[in-house]
Amino acid sequence: VTLHLNPISSVHIHQKPLVFLLNSPLPLIWKLKTERLAPGIRRVFFVSLGSVVRFEKGNFSLSAETEEKIFPEKNEHLLQWAQKEYEAVTSFTELKISRNIYIKVGE
Repeated sequence: VTLHLNPISSVHIHQKPLVFLLNSPLPLIWKLKTERLAPGIRRVFFVSLGSVVRFEKGNFSLSAETEEKIFPEKNEHLLQWAQKEYEAVTSFTELKISRNIYIKVGE
């Protein structure tokens, strides 16, 4: 699955830390494609067991962290866990089948 990350239109370059919970019932290779995300900013990708994140060429991966995590099974429980763990959830998306996911990041 390719995860496309771009800032919202009102933000020229996104310069804040991000945390992503990438959960799947089956192990996946998450391919990251980014545009206009500032280098050197901490970005964390928690993935379900057996999954990996592959970064584009460039230095984005130098400031990104990937960690395998056991997530709650149901989406409602995952959302509750994320809110408890990180206090705020700005976006939650559930897809049954997808090869590309487009996420706009920003305020």
